[in-house]
Order: sequence, then C-alpha cells, then structure tokens
Amino acid sequence: MPRFLAIRHAESTMNAAGLWQGQADAPLSPRGREQAGALAEELRGRAIAALVCSDLSRARETAEILAEVLGLVPRLEPDLREMDVGAWSAQPHAELLERYPEDVARVRAGDWDVRPGGGECRREVRSRAVAALERAREGTGGGLLAVVTHMGVLRAVVPGITLANAEARMLPWAALSELGSADDSSEPDGTAAAGGPL
Repeated sequence: MPRFLAIRHAESTMNAAGLWQGQADAPLSPRGREQAGALAEELRGRAIAALVCSDLSRARETAEILAEVLGLVPRLEPDLREMDVGAWSAQPHAELLERYPEDVARVRAGDWDVRPGGGECRREVRSRAVAALERAREGTGGGLLAVVTHMGVLRAVVPGITLANAEARMLPWAALSELGSADDSSEPDGTAAAGGPL
C-alpha cells in the first residue's frame, strides 16, 4: 500500500513553555534541535524522494535538520501550517483550560466545527492540508514523501493520531480519501488509518 512519512515538528520554545501555539511562529528549543538531529539519524539511509514542510519556523527548522542528513531540499508549503487558533495563540494551556473548558474539550475530542479562539475549524484545516499533500505527492515520482507539519494538521488528516515532537510515522495515502465522514456531522475514528512503525 502506498504510504507517506508523517513527521511532527520537534519541540519549540512555546511547546517548552506550555503555550498553545496555533500559527504563532516559535523557533525550535535547544531540546527540539537535539530531537530533530536524533530523528535525522534514525532516518539516515531511508529512500525518501521528497521533503515538504509547513513554513512555520518550528516545522521548517525541523525539516532543514532532516534535509542535511537526507540530502534533500525541503519545500515550504503554507497550507501545512498549524490550525489558526485566533486569540488562543501564544496563550498558556492551563489558562485556556480554565477560561474555556468546553471549547478546549471539544478541540481535544476532535470536534470538526469548533473554532478555537475564533480561528479555523478542523474541517477547514483538513481541506487545505489534504490539498497540499496531494500537490506534494505529484512531485515525488511515486517515491516516498516525508511531511513535516503540526499535530493539529495531522489530527485533521488522520483523526485519532498522536505523535510526540519529532516523531515520524508511516501513513497510507488512502487515509486522505477514507475519511469522507469529515464532511458530515459524525467524527471519524481514524484508528484504521493511524499508520504503523517506521
């Protein structure tokens, strides 16, 4: 089954500080740079045809560290940016949970229509992210595509997935079309498409 390599960016300075990032443009933390370096070594020698990433610093820096080892040039893709969380951006998780417990719970549960902080809903993120992945796939010549993006984007594409910072997982391309229920009122479960180990 044709697959792509999904990678969550390494730890950013805002991750380390316990802030909800959204599209706030935080760089990698020192620990994040170490995480990205370790992942690059894990992927060394893999036959990866192309590398695409969100244009936010934490994803771009992760991709650049991987690219040095893999001998690739990362292509920036703005449509792989994290979910826009509006007024929640750069705010402490604990404070948001205290002030907006129901909305935070809906976001964490994968609600397709909640707009955290007045930003995007998950179905809008899914629409732009799937289109970006399909565009990126066209440039691989059938080879393996590595994608460095964000947890909110990955959960919109494959509901139920969880990746740590700088974790990679092989996912089936079929996951992009199997989740048609993202367009109705039900919540896709995503467990069948959650991928497998490297």
